[in-house]
Amino acid sequence: MLLTEPSNGELLIKIKYTSICTSDLHTHSGRRMSPTPCVLGHEIIGEIIKMGRDVGADHNGNILTEGDVITWCVYAYDHSSEMALKGIPQKSVGLYKYGHHTFTPNDGLNGGLATHCMLKKGTAVFKFSNEINAKTAAPINCTHATIAGALRLAGDIAQKNILIAGAGMLGLSACAMANDVGAENVYAIDVNKDRLAYSKKFGATKTFEGDLSVEEINAELSIHEKIDIVLDTTGIPAVMEKGLKLLNIGGTAIWVGAVFNQPDTQINAEMIVRNLLTIKGLHNYTPADLASAIRFIEANHKKYPFEELVGAEFPLEELEQAFETAANGKYYRVGIRQ
Repeated sequence: MLLTEPSNGELLIKIKYTSICTSDLHTHSGRRMSPTPCVLGHEIIGEIIKMGRDVGADHNGNILTEGDVITWCVYAYDHSSEMALKGIPQKSVGLYKYGHHTFTPNDGLNGGLATHCMLKKGTAVFKFSNEINAKTAAPINCTHATIAGALRLAGDIAQKNILIAGAGMLGLSACAMANDVGAENVYAIDVNKDRLAYSKKFGATKTFEGDLSVEEINAELSIHEKIDIVLDTTGIPAVMEKGLKLLNIGGTAIWVGAVFNQPDTQINAEMIVRNLLTIKGLHNYTPADLASAIRFIEANHKKYPFEELVGAEFPLEELEQAFETAANGKYYRVGIRQ
């Protein structure tokens, strides 16, 4: 389609790099509903090539110019909406989600698996450091921002014990961020032994194989090592149920992985009440969470091997092969380079 001039408040972006997110795979395979036709891809970084009127600075107040490398929230929203004013802009009425919006002849530049993207008015944009390579940078506005939001919901985790359920991309990010903010112990649990071993590179201090029972896991923990927080990235009911049973009295469960259809999760209400447990869910994130994720990656991109997580790259012209490679599960992420 032809490139058009950005309207008031819009930015025309030349996409530099996109990584294929697990939710892209779920949509591609039919596990997750999304408008069709659409341009998938939302883990994106790009370069500003044209600026509409009234676009002067990014979300942090940094002056924007053509040629700047940026990332942005996966959605545009009305900043005066009821949900935005409540602090949950990701649930605003009329939300415009990049990589999830219907493709039309007049509005097709709205996903990462393309050459360009038109950022709508109301998108929180962030100028980005050129020191961070594209493999590390692309997942920030989904994976790492989501985890930043999850840890925000968890509250102060310094000197607490946190269990990360699932050692995929989200789980590794969670291990690193939890370690960075001073968690006493960072545990990881997964059915994949290789992923568990790899999680130690990202700050996991102890790992548990996924088939261990609640009793077996607790037997390995001293009274001072009991689990205060469970962050579930799997979305699997049995795993979330186990996480609740593993929580110490007064513990908190944060669920971010349940974004596709699964059987109902069974919760024992008496256990929740007697153990004073809290369950919180997060879907997407706020602009402040993305800002937090960017700061974390800028400060820690050399400490943790985030670049390694993109295990294969393809040009945009080879999307079919890229999705086949991503679907086989060998790599945490597959990248699309421009």
